[in-house]
Parts: sequence; structure tokens; C-alpha cells
Amino acid sequence: MMCKYFMAHFDKDTLLHLKKLCRIDLDAEEEEDILKSLKRVLEYVDQLDEVKAEKTRPCNHVMNGMARNRWREDVPEELLSRELFLGNAPDQIAGMVRVPPVLKPQ
Repeated sequence: MMCKYFMAHFDKDTLLHLKKLCRIDLDAEEEEDILKSLKRVLEYVDQLDEVKAEKTRPCNHVMNGMARNRWREDVPEELLSRELFLGNAPDQIAGMVRVPPVLKPQ
């Protein structure tokens, strides 16, 4: 029901407002594509109104009752040698695994 309200009022002005809130830069073509995509999403969500769910109890967790720890027992075993471990690494430096930088200097 709420979605129908948004469908009726979701237009270019609403998209421009969202664009400003999200601080994203879009050209005219991207705006049209996103506007069409968001309208399709809202139309899809609107289909939920067709589902009779008045007597359905709320579910706080979708996997409730299904989640089980299916991991193996944590058993200490012999460690890999440094040479064998580093042999599997794509890059290394000074006996350590080298990874790409996460933060780049500005």
C-alpha cells in the first residue's frame, strides 16, 4: 500500500532529491536509466500487496531454527612451514605476504 503512494509520487524531482541526498553525480542518460530502474523495482515491490498475509506471523530471522553450526571440530594440527606458506602467496616481501594497498596516499 505504501509503495503505491511512492509510485504515484516518484518522478524526476524525487530522483533529483535522492541524487542530492546520496551525493552522486549523474548525467541525463544515467538519470533516465535509474529513474526507469527504480520505477520497475517499485512496481515489483507493489506486487507484495497482492499476497494475503494478514494472518501471517512476523518473522524476525529468516533462517531461525535452520541455523546450525556445521563446522568441523577445531583441532590443532601441524603448521605449514614459512617457505611452504609463502610459496602459495602471489607476492611476498621480507618473509611476509605482500597485499595491494587498501588506502592510497592522497
